[in-house]
Amino acid sequence: MENPTQTPAPMTDSSPLHPDAVTAAVAQLYDTFPFPPDPVLDEAPPGYNWRWSWPAAYAFCTGGQLPPPTPPRILDAGCGSGVSTEYLAHLNPTADITAIDISAGTLNVARERARRTCDAAGRQLVFRQMSLYDAGELPGEFDLINSVGVLHHLADPVRGLQALAAKLAPGGLLHLFLYAKIGRWEIGLMQEALMLLRTRLPDNALPQAVKLGRSVFGALPETNRLRLREQQRWSLENQRDECFADMYLHPQEIDYEIPSLFALLDQTDLQFVGFSNPHVWQLERLLGSDPECLARAETLSERDRYRLIELLDTDISHYEFFLARTPLPRFHPNDDRAWQGAIPQHHPCLDGWPARAIFDPDYQLLRFTDAEFDLMHACDGQTPVPILLEKGFAFATLRSLLQKRAIVLMV
Repeated sequence: MENPTQTPAPMTDSSPLHPDAVTAAVAQLYDTFPFPPDPVLDEAPPGYNWRWSWPAAYAFCTGGQLPPPTPPRILDAGCGSGVSTEYLAHLNPTADITAIDISAGTLNVARERARRTCDAAGRQLVFRQMSLYDAGELPGEFDLINSVGVLHHLADPVRGLQALAAKLAPGGLLHLFLYAKIGRWEIGLMQEALMLLRTRLPDNALPQAVKLGRSVFGALPETNRLRLREQQRWSLENQRDECFADMYLHPQEIDYEIPSLFALLDQTDLQFVGFSNPHVWQLERLLGSDPECLARAETLSERDRYRLIELLDTDISHYEFFLARTPLPRFHPNDDRAWQGAIPQHHPCLDGWPARAIFDPDYQLLRFTDAEFDLMHACDGQTPVPILLEKGFAFATLRSLLQKRAIVLMV
């Protein structure tokens, strides 16, 4: 997609902001430490995150069905240094994309990242400095809104979520990423400890605060739980000061548990579609060795099952999920009639095809049976299912490929 001869997409800023104290402090943090600190390259970003591909996200939320072919409008709400915006641009080459963030310094990095690698031909890529609270000022509605790691840094996340929900088009998807309290318990303790120790530092002394935080970790006994958790879970990414500051020095953070998460989501009229890392929320991975315990757990309501999982797995440090504006269609793979007008094609986020073993959208190894491998070759995006059946392929093989997310369907 890189085309250095093209003129960069138009990039604009909103009017000057009048932030409250929390917003100003958050902006100051990211002006000092633009986040995420991924390097700005002169080539397309590596690999993919299927959650940022409009066709892949839509297929996940509808059971395999592709969205209408019209170019989508996408909002990256809290784009940071533009890593997510860059992926959104490369994974959705016909989309018009608006990216907003509160930090001027971080937006400068995002613009430069987009200038280097994002082809602007035939579409808009617009950056605006603004708060999520003010998303209503943006024109029109969006088919996909991406907001990763933002709402939990707002003083009023309900207001922020409602502002985003109001900009979602019918049939549109909102992808969110929020912190989970139980898996970040040690982080919260260190955040409070460093806040106490920073009382004599100026408010703008963020580099000194990072140095202080590293000194505190170094001073703790080797057996200290906070030090051990940092070494075992976070230390690799926290070698970068930007990551350390984002984790331990953030001026505003709200961590959720399942009850408080859904209490937040219930403040909108959007539909909870599901977690975008569904393997984490499977009871079988925790209780599968005891059929009686598993059967008892499966009688719980959906939200109670989620609560049980996070109570039993204290490593869950975030929630990632989709909300949808109805009406959102749903494909029913067990209904043979639903397949009659479908045209299968390869999932847009696969790595390694053609081969009998490839990586699926989650970069997990996917092995094909002989029947699946042969059918994958026939799924060319042009041949409808009735023709494939006439050629001897079976519904069971189609369903298997759809379940494995190797194919998606034009319906």
